[in-house]
Amino acid sequence: METYDPHKSTTEVRQASPRRMNMRVLVMSLIGIVVLFAVIYLVYTLTQSNPS
Repeated sequence: METYDPHKSTTEVRQASPRRMNMRVLVMSLIGIVVLFAVIYLVYTLTQSNPS
């Protein structure tokens, strides 16, 4: 496995994505987690009985 390539650009060396695909994945995952916790909280609160 070759570890040094003098012809790589700075973006390739940093392993960055010029299309920002990694940012999209992180944002969508964060939104998914927030929605999941909101649904769990909603189900939990709706199934509790009212205090008398």
